[in-house]
Amino acid sequence: MAVIDILLPYWGDVDYFKLAVSSVRSQDVADWRLIIVDDGYPSDEPQRWVEGLADSRIEYHRNETNLGANANYRRALEMATAPLTVMMGADDVMLPTFVTTVLDAAGRHPEATVIQPGVEVIDGAGAVYLPLADRVKGWYAPRLGSNLNERVLSGQTMARSLLRADWAYFPSLVWRTEVMQRLGFRTGLHVVQDLALLLDIAADGGSMLVLREVVFQYRRHGGSDSSVKAVNGARFDEERAFFATAAERFGHLGWDRAVRAARWHLTSRLNAATLLPTAVRVGGGAPRALLRHILG
Repeated sequence: MAVIDILLPYWGDVDYFKLAVSSVRSQDVADWRLIIVDDGYPSDEPQRWVEGLADSRIEYHRNETNLGANANYRRALEMATAPLTVMMGADDVMLPTFVTTVLDAAGRHPEATVIQPGVEVIDGAGAVYLPLADRVKGWYAPRLGSNLNERVLSGQTMARSLLRADWAYFPSLVWRTEVMQRLGFRTGLHVVQDLALLLDIAADGGSMLVLREVVFQYRRHGGSDSSVKAVNGARFDEERAFFATAAERFGHLGWDRAVRAARWHLTSRLNAATLLPTAVRVGGGAPRALLRHILG
């Protein structure tokens, strides 16, 4: 049995998908399994291409009907059996030392429930860049210091840090499979399901290991699901409701600093503000939806 299962819920650009799969196959160790769950993509090209690879480490499953992102994540998670799991994006890229790095880290920190390795952002053409959203993530991410290559967060410290700004990169996260399956993805969430699970882990007594070493490339481009939902305001409607629920939950735990971070959700509101000019060009109800979130 593989030590790490790489889950790849798929719907989207076929060329990006091929790059993502190829990056997994280029890992410098072979102790992994790739599980692709095709959410009814309207072409059999991805499946035919994967079958042509004849790689026994890769499984390809295709949903009879489109389930949507959240339900497809949950279906993929049911298939994980390895001790560690990654829910990779179909347009992202693993650098060759990804698996080696996270396995070493998991061995050093058996107490860590989830691992955030170092990530760099790439654009649609694969060039490394740093847009405003990711500069903000960097400002709020845990400080490692000049002589520190890793740090463990837990409890209210972990929850408050993530509520101030969701600096984690979901497709790069490595999870303890047992905990991930026990807590699961909440139904009804389509944009913040990863943040919700991270906060569930914090409340459950788990911890998060943050690494400095960059071993993953996260692709940020305008066609992504989160980008589309952001401009039309749907993302922020979901975020606003989620933060209100989080504030109530952590209030019951007595985590006052986490409650304040949830109530203010300042970086989420600032993110909406940066998108307002685009929303004005799009027209319709988009500007009104963003203003509702910005003004809190």
